[in-house]
Amino acid sequence: MTSASPGRLVVLTGADGRLGSRLAFRVAAAGGHQRLLITGQGVVPRLPGGASLPETEIVVVPSEPGPRALTSAFGGAYAVFLVPGKERPGRLAKHRAVIDAAVLAGVRHVVYVSSVGAGPDAVASAARDDWLTEEYLRGTDLTWTMLRIAMFHRTLTFAVYDESRGAWPDTVLRAPAGDGRVASVSHDDVADVATAVLLDEDPNRHASRIYHLTGPEALSLDEVAAALSTATGRAIRYEPQTVDQARSLFYRSTAAEVEDWITQCQAIAAGVLAGVSPDVRHLAGRRARSLEAWLDDYPTEWAHLRLPSVR
Repeated sequence: MTSASPGRLVVLTGADGRLGSRLAFRVAAAGGHQRLLITGQGVVPRLPGGASLPETEIVVVPSEPGPRALTSAFGGAYAVFLVPGKERPGRLAKHRAVIDAAVLAGVRHVVYVSSVGAGPDAVASAARDDWLTEEYLRGTDLTWTMLRIAMFHRTLTFAVYDESRGAWPDTVLRAPAGDGRVASVSHDDVADVATAVLLDEDPNRHASRIYHLTGPEALSLDEVAAALSTATGRAIRYEPQTVDQARSLFYRSTAAEVEDWITQCQAIAAGVLAGVSPDVRHLAGRRARSLEAWLDDYPTEWAHLRLPSVR
């Protein structure tokens, strides 16, 4: 287990989200001093029985915090863990506001959760925003670490649709990803890596480093469907979509959400997310969880697939 360096306060943004909450428990277990920024939209990390995590401060911030509120929230911190915003437009402006506030508050290090394939001409729209955030961070006096994520295991489970008709069962994994492969990763693996980076005894060890966080294997979506079938006990097949077909299934989503999903799938099709990196093993001290292992270890994370209608 990672041990905390004494006297260093770390601030976690998105601490009531799926990734941030996992990180909060790990930082507390390691004896770290942390401040959790929450928006009230998720679940605040707490011990069983509702007790607060040790050495943990909780600060509620509005969804659109001003510079003064952010700077105050970062006061006294050595490092900030920055989870990217989900909403576009405005995502990039929010990232820059957080970075500006970190500079004003005297923060020394920012750990940013980015995307595999981030670049000015990235296939995925989120990866283009991540590249611009990375570039903005590099232009400051802060030290930084980029954690570039492929795709989370859990994301794949929300592309499954029940299209059964009468007595004919038909459950389909649909995505405009062609015959590409994806080395998806678990939230817990990313949280373990972030803990190791934030609490390292040598604060310079991870400065100006880019880590690629992936699972241990790159699977085709046919193989993903087979793994989901084994876990759920229901036959699930993969059927590639066109972009227009994908758009028609997301009529309840915003245009930005649809664009993020489609372009992420196009990144799979282009081979961008097929690389397998050793960085999880190197930083977490163990092998990354495969999709199969994650399905076995975390059944509540994909329990929606057991429902009669998964969409």
